[in-house]
Amino acid sequence: MSLESTLPRDCYLSPDAFAREKERIFCEQWFCVGREEEVPNPGDYLLLDVAGESILLVRSREGALHAHYNVCRHRGSQLVLGVEAKPFRQGPDGAKACLGATGATGTFTSGIKCPYHAWTYNLDGTLRTAPFLEDGDGFRREELPLYRVGISSWGGFVFLKLSPENGGTLAEQLGSAPERVRRYPLAELRTARRIHYEVAANWKVILENYNECYHCGAVHPELCRVVPAFRQKGGMDLDWERGVPHREGAWTFTMSGTTTRRPFAGLDQDELIRHKGELMYPNFMLSLSADHAAAFTLWPHSPGHTTVICDFLFHPDEMARPDFDPMDAVDFWDITNRQDWVICESVQRGMGSRVFKRGFYAPMESLSLDIRRYLEERLGPSE
Repeated sequence: MSLESTLPRDCYLSPDAFAREKERIFCEQWFCVGREEEVPNPGDYLLLDVAGESILLVRSREGALHAHYNVCRHRGSQLVLGVEAKPFRQGPDGAKACLGATGATGTFTSGIKCPYHAWTYNLDGTLRTAPFLEDGDGFRREELPLYRVGISSWGGFVFLKLSPENGGTLAEQLGSAPERVRRYPLAELRTARRIHYEVAANWKVILENYNECYHCGAVHPELCRVVPAFRQKGGMDLDWERGVPHREGAWTFTMSGTTTRRPFAGLDQDELIRHKGELMYPNFMLSLSADHAAAFTLWPHSPGHTTVICDFLFHPDEMARPDFDPMDAVDFWDITNRQDWVICESVQRGMGSRVFKRGFYAPMESLSLDIRRYLEERLGPSE
């Protein structure tokens, strides 16, 4: 067994490298932006920042989801201004759940009207009216729809493609992951809590950290008390596809390893007592317990700044119970997440040292090599 070289430091620190990633990855791949439940009613919208691009996600009168660049075809004005943000929507338990935390939320009552010259678009992006202009030579409304963004859904999660003309379906990008988690009722689940983290680290550092457990023994004492196998050989012998085993008597990610919530119906015997995780490039991490899911979306802003939004998903039947309380899972995950962000920020600072050129993957970190291959397939070999 030998060490493998990581990506070079510039891949994590360089603005030029980040700009290439924006064009070749964030704008060309399907990018997870949240849950369908965040835009439940006709006219509801989210204003999203996807790698610096302002995007409108809106539900039409017919109930379909559409996504458009937040740019008027006339003179380029933004259609929805950030100052119109309504960042909180009432949560399912009466608390203020931070839905649409990546930008403004709201409702269009009568189309999408540009604040500059009042060009107005239907919710599907077609141009409805332009004041004092009639169809004729040089102006045809059907030729001036909003700039379209590709949109697709899986398991209740919404994915956008900022360059829809480049082809490739969401199913092709997700590969075999949906089959591995097919028994979890993801589309039925609802968000009970959301935590919004600002992490001073490159998005790839965060994904590499998620993709190995060599660090778990040193960084996550609470997690390792629930899953002692994480301490053994750095997780080298874990069967990730089958799921990681809890300690005897434990079956979910809480401090006690148990909960009063019922497991999801339809899980197999392993899934009732093991934990599964999926990393779906470029920005989606999904961790599955028998009674809840923790879904992470990464929102890269610069080489050293990433927003991480963590949604805690539960079955509506459990959420309807008068004694429902998600905090045993939420608090456990919050401790684990913050431990990860501290170490990821340490890695980011350390890579900024003049002596650092590139790091190494140990044999038990073989899954982390995926990101090296993922980038090289889309950006070419790194030097």
